[in-house]
Amino acid sequence: MNIVIIEDEQPARERLEALLNEIVPAANLLANHDSVQSAWKWFSENPMPDLVLLDVQLADGTAFDLLKLIKISCPIIFTTAFNKYAIEAFKSTSIDYLLKPVKKAELEKAFQKLNTLQHIFNQPEQLQVKLQQAGNYKRRFIVRFGDNLKTLPVENIAYCYTENRTSFAKTFDGHKYPLDYTLDALEKMMDPLDFFRINRQYLISVKSIAEMKVFNKARVIVKLTPEAKEIPVVSTERAADFKLWLSGELE
Repeated sequence: MNIVIIEDEQPARERLEALLNEIVPAANLLANHDSVQSAWKWFSENPMPDLVLLDVQLADGTAFDLLKLIKISCPIIFTTAFNKYAIEAFKSTSIDYLLKPVKKAELEKAFQKLNTLQHIFNQPEQLQVKLQQAGNYKRRFIVRFGDNLKTLPVENIAYCYTENRTSFAKTFDGHKYPLDYTLDALEKMMDPLDFFRINRQYLISVKSIAEMKVFNKARVIVKLTPEAKEIPVVSTERAADFKLWLSGELE
């Protein structure tokens, strides 16, 4: 089992490591992180582990700030000194919420719960799908950058669009990268909670929407950030679903 610990307090981190060594001695501790930024960078560059032990309060923000930046699709055990975040925590792929100082018996029960779920769903991948209630979506692309190649995390993409029969990704920092996929293929790769195909030319992130105005026949003009060459309009056939998507009601 590959495990990542995200904890900004050294005594708490050392305690978790000691408990893991007792409870799951064969586990492989892949990384320790104490901040949102360092954890975000690691998840952007590495495969998903089997489990994350995640503190709520981190050096530069909260666990929920991290979860807005990166989709953690593996099971999470939250560890925190506060019980007020429990409801928000269980909206993620959390299987348990342990208060500090973490007790060995409680951590053992969390692992028993994890093992039970894995047994019920048979495969770790099935467990992940059940926990996140979504498919396995693209986390990053390999794109051309001049004569070089680089990785492009999906959370950095504001929107994808077509131009001269080529698909491009526009990032929040204003860069443009060609993609080796059609917009139809990209639509299936991206998490539908975050991305929506508003018309034939644009697949947009909800975070890219700067302004919206009602157009004729219930259509919607969407101003994006960074700005698109032409302000896109939600097609008539997509308008109803677009409004459901914005409200979080579209499945």
